[in-house]
Amino acid sequence: MKITPLHDRIIVEAAKKEEVSAGGIILPDSAQEKPHRGTVLAVGPGKTLDSGKKADTGITVGDEVLYGRYSGTEVSVGGKDYIILRAEDVLAIVSGEAKPAKALVGAGATKAKAGAKK
Repeated sequence: MKITPLHDRIIVEAAKKEEVSAGGIILPDSAQEKPHRGTVLAVGPGKTLDSGKKADTGITVGDEVLYGRYSGTEVSVGGKDYIILRAEDVLAIVSGEAKPAKALVGAGATKAKAGAKK
């Protein structure tokens, strides 16, 4: 079976739930949060404006997107789960690899303490 989104809707395959926390703790199913991130599988033709033209959604197939916690409608087709969202429910398009954050506490804390002693 094939699903084709209508108007400004998109079909997203949700990312897998995190089974291990950042600290290495294995999370039970009840503690796992619903993912807010997924890959776009299909995009509708766009919303029809009053002028009769179609508004582009700005989202393309293959984009990795972030969406709201309670956004969209969850559907199951052929044993796979999908989410149908409006394009306006997409909060951001994710691109590139995430870089680890640098610790700024050590350098800033020593300068602040040294300045306070003077």
